[in-house]
Amino acid sequence: MDDTGSGPVVIFGGRSEIGVELARHLAPGATVLLAARRANELDDQVAAVREAGAAAVYTKEFDADDVASHARLVEEIIAEHGPIGTAVLAFGILGDQARAEVDAAHAVAIVHTDYVAQVSLLTILASAMRTADRGSLIVFSSVAGVRVRRANYVYGSAKAGLDGFASGLADALHGTGVRLLIARPGFVIGRMTEGMTPAPLSSTPQQVAAATAKALAKGRRSVWIPWALRPMFFTLKLLPQFIWRRMPR
Repeated sequence: MDDTGSGPVVIFGGRSEIGVELARHLAPGATVLLAARRANELDDQVAAVREAGAAAVYTKEFDADDVASHARLVEEIIAEHGPIGTAVLAFGILGDQARAEVDAAHAVAIVHTDYVAQVSLLTILASAMRTADRGSLIVFSSVAGVRVRRANYVYGSAKAGLDGFASGLADALHGTGVRLLIARPGFVIGRMTEGMTPAPLSSTPQQVAAATAKALAKGRRSVWIPWALRPMFFTLKLLPQFIWRRMPR
């Protein structure tokens, strides 16, 4: 059982650059679980979180796309470590937009990982945290979902759906002792976007994690990373459609 008094920190997507960086911010004195595929190959991630001051670090096998396994996994974590204190959903795929426009199976795979799997896990975690009367959820949306662009509309539409679901869930959790933080980063320079030209106001995984941890500590409901994206997208939402459809990724 976790002995920190606040419950373990669980990173669903324990190989994610942002997830591991956020785990490092939340690690001091905490029990941390990194859940990912091939959990036996997370030695580097475990070492990084342990060096950041975690009281203990564990790994757990987790396949985000296997939604039928989500409930069992959450039950196992609670049985082994006690009620979850903070759950971070750090998994997702960018996919190939050009392929998704002609390959329906690929389009569905993107939406399944970036929306359906997230909805499944969020619902299960929220229910478990309601039972415990406490807990924090962190969801990674994206500015790509604020106004979906032609250049990445499959990924963007999944993020738009996730943002809407998470916003509604946050309202449903209000007053329950469970809170939900929605992080909306812009372009993140990392493994997922390797080879792509960075967009204006890009961030690194370290910057996204630091801003998210700060927002969590302040009890915020949402955070834009960097903050300047919020007023920028307020303006961009007003652009005529014939201009918007030409916007790059």
